[in-house]
Amino acid sequence: MLSDIFSRYDSFGFSGSRHWGQSPAPLSVAAAAVPPGSRVLVGCAKGVDAYFRLAFPSAEVFSVASGRWGVGRGAFAARSVACVRAVQSAGGLWVSFPSSPCPVGLVPSPSQSRCFSGFGSGSWASLAFALGSGLPCLVFLGSLPVPSGWGLFPLPGLPGWFGCAAVVGAESQQPVQLTLF
Repeated sequence: MLSDIFSRYDSFGFSGSRHWGQSPAPLSVAAAAVPPGSRVLVGCAKGVDAYFRLAFPSAEVFSVASGRWGVGRGAFAARSVACVRAVQSAGGLWVSFPSSPCPVGLVPSPSQSRCFSGFGSGSWASLAFALGSGLPCLVFLGSLPVPSGWGLFPLPGLPGWFGCAAVVGAESQQPVQLTLF
């Protein structure tokens, strides 16, 4: 199923925890699902970003050290916003790997200032901005709780994986009345 979803896109943005303490299996499954010749965009952080930079040596790296997005903590948020927008403008798929529960109060929004306003998790903030901006998204949560109101649905047959309605298929998530009586 993951390969089927990835086959619909030719651009991918990867984001996730700087301290990925879980099995590398979901990361390698996602990397293997990327079609050959695809455009890969990723940040400059340790952890998940570093994994995908190694998996895709020709990836476009959004590096804070370039100075392109300013200096200080705000540069990391600006870098993440730029990466999400680049994936969106390419008609791509955003794939996220957070390692902690969603911060309380953070919800998807097309407003970068609402998503990146000190919640303490760049992975979740990037995903909130991507979803709020209408970018198709997948997220591997493993055993983390699914945040309510985010519009994330489980991928059938892939425990721990969730996607937005555009990826999973909204029609498969609608309740069906099988009979009247």
